Amino acid sequence: MHRSPVVAILGHVDHGKTTLLDYIRHSTLTSKEYGGITQKIGGYEIDSPISGYPVKKITFIDTPGHEAFSQLRVRGANVADVAVLLIDGKDAVMPQTIESISHIKAAKIPFIVAVNKIDLPGSTPDKVARDLLKYDVAVEGQGGHVPLVKISAKTGTGVRELLETILLLASDMNLKWDKSNRLRAYIIETKKDRRGVVVSAVVKDGELRVGDPVYCEQKKIKIRSLIDDQGRSIQSAVPAQPVEILGFDALPEVGTMITDQLGAAPAQKTEAAAPPAPFGIETILQASVSNQEKKLSLIVKTDSQGSLDAINQMLKQNARINFVLQAVGNIHKSDVFLAKTTGSIVIGFNIKPDPEVKQIAKQEKVIIKTYNIVYELIDELNEVADLLQEKATKEKNLKGEAKVVAQFMIEGEKVVGVKVNKGKLDLGDELEVYRSDQAIGKAKLVSLKIRAKKVKEVKKNQECGMILSTALDIRTNDVIKCIL
Repeated sequence: MHRSPVVAILGHVDHGKTTLLDYIRHSTLTSKEYGGITQKIGGYEIDSPISGYPVKKITFIDTPGHEAFSQLRVRGANVADVAVLLIDGKDAVMPQTIESISHIKAAKIPFIVAVNKIDLPGSTPDKVARDLLKYDVAVEGQGGHVPLVKISAKTGTGVRELLETILLLASDMNLKWDKSNRLRAYIIETKKDRRGVVVSAVVKDGELRVGDPVYCEQKKIKIRSLIDDQGRSIQSAVPAQPVEILGFDALPEVGTMITDQLGAAPAQKTEAAAPPAPFGIETILQASVSNQEKKLSLIVKTDSQGSLDAINQMLKQNARINFVLQAVGNIHKSDVFLAKTTGSIVIGFNIKPDPEVKQIAKQEKVIIKTYNIVYELIDELNEVADLLQEKATKEKNLKGEAKVVAQFMIEGEKVVGVKVNKGKLDLGDELEVYRSDQAIGKAKLVSLKIRAKKVKEVKKNQECGMILSTALDIRTNDVIKCIL
């Protein structure tokens, strides 16, 4: 069966996200919230007046910004199918607009640009479209394929076109679900009120029913009640439907999945040791190992536009550096979550993160490196990018790799016991020895034995004893590589 799309609305503060949702729902959400600013994550389902598509309903997640959007993704909660980037036609691209673009790109989901407040004097949608090109967003009419819709969230102009564009994208994505599939729902909000613990969730597959036992964070919960976004009690919820759930006895973590089967026990959490300070090149290099592109992936925040322009001008010449986000302002929690999901390092120039951000970075194992001298920043990051590329080249040309499991002396010669975990090693190979990802020496393989029998080669999963031409300080868990 086809299911409705789940849509996240992102953009700069006061650009009209909640006002747009308010108009779509014909409700008074904005007036109920302090200062007209969204104070929580809410999921709301609307029944559009548009026909001709597989579904008519759309679920909106009205987030307090890209931070919540990214935090959900860090927890593995891929809730949104489509994003709407809302931009004020008068203000045009603002700092949080730029950050929202980075978060949407990291999510790798289709998105629509909605230029709001076109009913006001001074609104320039064409300028917005041109400005977006600076951030690699090419809308239709500017050589790209990202839909751009001109709207007024206050009067409703263009809103129908926006809804139809969402349904068109959803049709192209062919979103479906099966009632017989395992339940998969994601928690988008938690709170306590007179009813007890209240959990808001969006179902993504299967069916959630009152009375059913479900599992969340390895705990069994019996669904006591389900309430839809209009406050009505319902007996079941299907994919793309947002609901409030009663039955939890403690607040679960936002982003956690609810399922109808008990999964594997989560890995034991251990207190991560504080990373060395100050962070050196090797620390940054090791943190970048998971980067699939083998480029140094950066989120850069600076104290001023002038600083940002200078850093960008000098670093963009290095093709081995990838900018996920460049922006003026302090380092926020959203930057940490974006770094987590993209395998990036957070760089601050003439700014420092506050203690809360530092704590979150420590929990998420994200490195934040700050500088006060621009040439130190440029030189160090260029060096890391070059080392990362060199490492990628070595991995590409890797012939064989073995891990040291023992060392012992036989007839006055040091024998290294290893297990081969990649490729193969041959007698006469030139080897490199690594400890904690750092090279400590080179030597030639001059003797190779398996159970006292001389051999000319060893292959993956074989254990052997080897003698090297040079006496190196080899220890257990060192890694021996042959690189062509």
